[in-house]
Amino acid sequence: MSGPNIGEIAPDFELPSHEGGTVSLSQFRGKNVVLYFYPKDNTSGCTLEAEGFRDRKKEFEELDTVILGVSKDSIKSHSNFALKISINFDLLSDPDQTVHDLYNVIKPKKMYGREYMGTDRSTFVIDRTGKLVKEYREVKVNGHVDEVLEFLKTL
Repeated sequence: MSGPNIGEIAPDFELPSHEGGTVSLSQFRGKNVVLYFYPKDNTSGCTLEAEGFRDRKKEFEELDTVILGVSKDSIKSHSNFALKISINFDLLSDPDQTVHDLYNVIKPKKMYGREYMGTDRSTFVIDRTGKLVKEYREVKVNGHVDEVLEFLKTL
């Protein structure tokens, strides 16, 4: 599976949020959406990334943009993570990796010499019409939030 292409309508989905209820991508039509996939709650890189989006949320809102974080972690894990670091946007749970597969973010990874299939840290920017306008793959956390904000200023 290759995932969505730039210029195409981003695949819609519905996932449970740590805030309660479910969230669908289509409910945000008319706003830009930053959809970011991260490997695991409460790990150093994922915490830094979430804190970056949290700390700059007002700037995203000024650009009429919603932030959605997605991982395979449970709602309970997301709730604990969000409480621990004061997350102010939806963290969505995709334990069966359906949405991960839609966006083609499951990749072969290596840790301590062991190979496994895991989440490739990735961010997708979806415009007000629901089109995928930018993707970031193999994201490095440092400077990423700045890069996404700069791109959004061009929309």
